[in-house]
Amino acid sequence: MPLSIAVVGAGFSGAVVAREFAEAGNHVEVFESRDHVGGNCHTKRHETGVMVHVYGPHIFHTQHEEVWRYVQRFGTFKPYRHRVRAIVGEQAYQMPMNLGLINAFFGTTMDSQEAERFVAARAESSIEHPTSFEEQALKLVGRELYEAFFAGYTRKQWGVDPKELPASILARLPLRFTADDSYFNHPYQGIPEHGYTPIVEAILDHPNVSVHLATRCSRARLGTFDHAFWSGPIDAYFEFEHGRLAYRTLDFEPEVVAGDFQGCPVVNYCDAAVPFTRITEHKHFAPWESHNSSVIYREFSRLCGERDTPYYPVRLVQEKAQLLEYVELARAESGVTFLGRLGTYRYLDMDVTIHEALKTAHVVGAALAAGTPPPSFVVDPLG
Repeated sequence: MPLSIAVVGAGFSGAVVAREFAEAGNHVEVFESRDHVGGNCHTKRHETGVMVHVYGPHIFHTQHEEVWRYVQRFGTFKPYRHRVRAIVGEQAYQMPMNLGLINAFFGTTMDSQEAERFVAARAESSIEHPTSFEEQALKLVGRELYEAFFAGYTRKQWGVDPKELPASILARLPLRFTADDSYFNHPYQGIPEHGYTPIVEAILDHPNVSVHLATRCSRARLGTFDHAFWSGPIDAYFEFEHGRLAYRTLDFEPEVVAGDFQGCPVVNYCDAAVPFTRITEHKHFAPWESHNSSVIYREFSRLCGERDTPYYPVRLVQEKAQLLEYVELARAESGVTFLGRLGTYRYLDMDVTIHEALKTAHVVGAALAAGTPPPSFVVDPLG
């Protein structure tokens, strides 16, 4: 007999779970508080014709072949290699940190092996077990590169001193001793030809799925379904019983300019005196298109308020303690599974979100079929 399934949130997490249960013959209702699907991956055409990443740039990159095959079922992904530049003072540098940046910054002409030895000599090897962002950076690249490229930018992005941030944040940033300036290393990379929103719409386009936009679903209503999936903020589900978990949010200052503004998709502004963190130029996220005008976003980071869009979970000591309290509440719940960036209070790339959603659908589906209680979390948010 078909099950009645509720899904809260129509980003990638909710859409993938909804599709998996719909294809298994169940009736699925999706509730989305915004007036569009796609979550923070939402894209739309600007009046200039430029495809804009409304909530900031999203680049699809993955090492998971099954995830790459999955998304291509629902739309065409065009080849795309992400490139970033960084401004320090009046000078522009390649990012991520590579051979070109090192030579340009120090005024040298080193080869790969020379550069690696050069940076190693400046790295603070006395730091054996880095616990903070600053210590990790100093151990990796030394004081000069850290102060120029990481210290000011990180303070602006996170609103705290890098000494207060965990070392794990820096693990996502590559260091290369080659001329390769492609930002990501994954074998599968691309951007949807017509933006992310049509991809999510196509995932949700199934006769067994009903989507309710601009609609909040109460906890009480979720209890009327055979099972529910919650990809909204975990603290919101429990009506902020233990307070609000902290997020960073972003403000965008858009501007339309003639021609080309900066020649690449993203330019980071590393100096603390510059109030914004970066400028994104959206037409460069679709290099297969041609436009006479350009749309740029100046991006500002700040602490998320009650009415703001949450972007990055802070996950410092206080927030981890709060999260543990919510996880304990969630594990005591029945009939609901939490997933996704907001539901597990973790920073997740799109491909990881999809990978975990597929796994969650499989595990919960198997439990329901066996008549056993599904888990509150398939992926441990504390892991």
